[in-house]
Amino acid sequence: MSYDITLISTADWDNPFWTNKQHVAVELARRGHRVLYIDSLGLRAPTASAQDLRRMWKRLIKALRPPRRVRDGLWVWSPIVIPFQRFAIVRLINRNLLGAGLLFWSFLLQLKPMLLWTYNPMTTTLLSLARFKTVAYHCVDAIESQPGMPSDEIRWAERQLLQVSDVCFATSESLFENCMEFNANSHYLPNVADYGHFSEARLESTDIPADIAAIKRPIIGFIGAISGYKVDFSLLRQIAELRADWSIVLIGKIGEGEPLTNTEELHNFPNVIFLGPRAYKMLPAYLKAFDVAILPSMRNDYTRGMFPMKFFEYLAAGCPVVSTELPALRSYSGVACLAEGREAFMEGIEDALRGKCAPLDARLSAAKEQTYEKRTEKMLSILGAGRRAKMRTHE
Repeated sequence: MSYDITLISTADWDNPFWTNKQHVAVELARRGHRVLYIDSLGLRAPTASAQDLRRMWKRLIKALRPPRRVRDGLWVWSPIVIPFQRFAIVRLINRNLLGAGLLFWSFLLQLKPMLLWTYNPMTTTLLSLARFKTVAYHCVDAIESQPGMPSDEIRWAERQLLQVSDVCFATSESLFENCMEFNANSHYLPNVADYGHFSEARLESTDIPADIAAIKRPIIGFIGAISGYKVDFSLLRQIAELRADWSIVLIGKIGEGEPLTNTEELHNFPNVIFLGPRAYKMLPAYLKAFDVAILPSMRNDYTRGMFPMKFFEYLAAGCPVVSTELPALRSYSGVACLAEGREAFMEGIEDALRGKCAPLDARLSAAKEQTYEKRTEKMLSILGAGRRAKMRTHE
C-alpha cells in the first residue's frame, strides 16, 4: 500500500549535513509514497547571533514560496512560524498558521491526510492530528535537553503525542524506555546510514580533496555539528596538547543548534584544523583521508539519548572508529573502540593507528546491516501491521 505522508521534521531540508529525517523522506518517496516534508518549526528560541539572524531571514524568504518538488513524489515546505514556542499565545498563532497552510497546500498537491510522520515532540500543540488516519512519532533525540529549548513545554507535549500516536520509533534505548512509558506500541530501531554513499570512500576512483590532502598525517578526523553541547572540546584540546604530531581535522558547521558555541580554546593549536562544512556528496572523499574517525562526545542528558548517525557512516567508509562510550553504542563495542575516559580515548586512537582495531570486514558488515532501505522497510511493515490491527478492531 502507498501512503500520502505529511512529514514534520526538526531539520531543514537544505542543511548540508543530512539527518535521518531527510534520508527517511527520500526512501519513502523512492518506494512510491507521496511525501510533503515540512522544515523545522523553530523549537529553539533564536539568539541575537549573526548565525541565527541569517537563518531567520532565509527562512522568511523560503516561507513566502510554495512547496518545491525536490524528488519524484517529494515536496519540501517551509511554513511561517514564530520561533518562541515557550509562550502559549505563540503556539496558538503557529497552530493556526500551520494548520491553514497545510490544508491549502495539501489540497493543491492532492495529498490525502493518510499518515502523519513526525519528529517534532511538540506536534500536538502545533497541529490538530484528528484529520490523519495514522500518526507515527519518530523519536530520534532528547530535544528538550538541547540548549535554548522550552524543556518543560516539550516534555508535556511529547507525553500527549506519545499517547495519541499509533506507533513510535525510538533510536536509542533511553528514548525507547521513555516512549514505552506512554505508548506500548513503541519500537527500538537505532539510527542507520547511507551505506552506498559513504562506501565511496573506499573506491580508487574517489579523489581526496586538495585541502585535506595537504594536511600532515596521521589525520584524526571528525565530521558533524561542532557544538558545545555535543562535542567535548576539552578532550580535543588534551589530544592536541599531548600529540602535536597528530592532525585533528574538524569538518562541520560551528554552533549548529547552539550558535553561541565557543571554540576559542582550540584555535591556538596549529594541529587543530577547522575545514568548515562540506557538501554531503563530498563527505566520502574527506573520510578517505582520515586515518582514524572520532566521536568525542560530551556526556550529558542529550548524548545519553543520542545514537550518532556518523557512527555507521564512519564504518561504511572503512574508517577505524574511536568514540566516547555512549549508551546507544554499547552493543557495537566489537567494531569500534568505545572509550571510558580521556586516557582510554587517546589509547584507542594510538591502537587504531597501529592497526589494533576491529577488522575491516567486521566494520563493513556492521554498517551493511544498518541501512535506510532495511530500516524504512522495517518501519513500514510495523505501520502496516498496526493498520491491519486497527481495521480488525473496528470491524
